[in-house]
Amino acid sequence: MRRIASSSSIKPKGKSTEKLAFDAQTFLDSAGVARKVKEFKSPEAIYAQGDAAGSVMYLQTGGVKLSVLNEVGREAVVAILGAGDFFGEGSLAGQPVRMGTATAIVPSTVLVIEKSEMFKVLHAEHGLSDLFIKFMLARNIRIEADLVDQLFNSSEKRLARTLLLLARYGKQDQPHGVLPKMSQETLAEMIGTTRSRVNFFMNKFRKLGFIKYNGGLQINTSLLSVVLHE
Repeated sequence: MRRIASSSSIKPKGKSTEKLAFDAQTFLDSAGVARKVKEFKSPEAIYAQGDAAGSVMYLQTGGVKLSVLNEVGREAVVAILGAGDFFGEGSLAGQPVRMGTATAIVPSTVLVIEKSEMFKVLHAEHGLSDLFIKFMLARNIRIEADLVDQLFNSSEKRLARTLLLLARYGKQDQPHGVLPKMSQETLAEMIGTTRSRVNFFMNKFRKLGFIKYNGGLQINTSLLSVVLHE
């Protein structure tokens, strides 16, 4: 299945300076009807491709899958998001409808901010605007890296890199190592290969001690050797 470049890595809510710069709950408590919190169960759709785009979402807890369907109904996973990520921001750029579907992959709490309200607070709340800009810059850098990865690396390296990114390898201010529950089909869609190939490499990684299943998928940083190997 053809892969569309993914965006942001999973980023569980931590206690870094960046996250403290914008307190979503405080923002909500001072709000009116233009912003509200919604709870979603897995695998509930937060919005669907083709829906009217009139708001921006901030993921407070949980995990969200962004995906796109083509004209013949084939799905490609764009990104897996975690707490602290924005999504649905295309509405700020004038997109009248959603270009993809957002689905909760675990029970999730989402702060929904109406487009007009988002424009207002981006000007008024410097903590939010700083966080939003950093997020969008990081997303663009990730998209470029994903494109290079897709063009030049093998499916084994792409899988290893995706697992490390999802486990937040290198994010010193955030907990890392355990991935949210997701299917091998989803991983295959993210790296542009088949489920059987993902299954083969996952078994290989497990036998080599790079990953293990213990109340969830745990990633050993030694998996980096697969990415660095020429």
